[in-house]
Amino acid sequence: MNEPNLPNPDLTAQIAAHSEPMQRLVHEIAKTLVGQDVLVHRLLIGLLTGRHLLIEGVPGLAKTTAVATLAKAIDADFQRLQFTPDLLPADLIGTQVYRPQQQAFVVQKGPIFANLILADEINRAPAKVQSALLEAMQERQVTIGGETFRLPDPFLVMATQNPIEQEGTYPLPEAQMDRFMMKVVVDYPTRDEELVILSRMSRSRPSVDIQSVTTTDEIIAARELVDAVFVDQQIAEYIVDLVMASRKCEAYGLSIGPWIQFGASPRATIDLTLAAKANAFLNQRAFVLPQDVKAIAMDVLRHRVMVTYEAEAEEKTSEDVVSMILDAIPVP
Repeated sequence: MNEPNLPNPDLTAQIAAHSEPMQRLVHEIAKTLVGQDVLVHRLLIGLLTGRHLLIEGVPGLAKTTAVATLAKAIDADFQRLQFTPDLLPADLIGTQVYRPQQQAFVVQKGPIFANLILADEINRAPAKVQSALLEAMQERQVTIGGETFRLPDPFLVMATQNPIEQEGTYPLPEAQMDRFMMKVVVDYPTRDEELVILSRMSRSRPSVDIQSVTTTDEIIAARELVDAVFVDQQIAEYIVDLVMASRKCEAYGLSIGPWIQFGASPRATIDLTLAAKANAFLNQRAFVLPQDVKAIAMDVLRHRVMVTYEAEAEEKTSEDVVSMILDAIPVP
């Protein structure tokens, strides 16, 4: 595919300049995190698009560490919320508190009023708390005692969940899962990476001094350039075809209809486009290539394609379905 003629010839230079803070973030996070390049890359995409991430992996893979380190490397407000079965919505968004001195109720804001929110083990909280969080994610505002409060900008929720301990959990419904731009699955480190982890962290008090290397203003400025990244009509049609193939697979020559219960929503089309633009930005390009779409399509679609019992009986997962779609749809 030929490089498109961009309407703004200076855009590439602007992107190169504004992507430099992202490179500083990667370098700073690497002081603590070993490997997990994909996770760090997806966290940056979330920052650049203002969309939320769901991170899944077994315990001990540094999911929480990755998000906490990212927050330290940004001059921004950060709150870590440990979700538990006894958590209440008021513990998240805040409530009205009576002040005897003033003889009136005043609003006590909750920890949701921060730029970066780490929702640790989100599937351990009951439905009311999950709904309160997801409403804040969607509306970027909360209501306390009839008064509406805007959340800060940028506002990014990074939720983690454990796939193996299901006792005492409240799995996120499919409609709420759709609120997350990407579901990132974190895998075990390689042997060499684990050796580095051992040498770096096998101390009673491993300490790494993480410095703040960027600001929220720089992130917001970078977002404006991400919005300006060019998407060719062929790329747009490719994205739409990928999402449509998850709903009407027969129209695309795929015989996997009995495996799909629900396909991806229109929100997936928007998120896939935004993520591809952010991926191009991180590669210092002012236009999207098909490789940008394919690089992040699995993370954008895996939690949005619901498989049937028939697929489960044949040991087929949503990732298998997405892989087949990616192989079947011609790349422009």
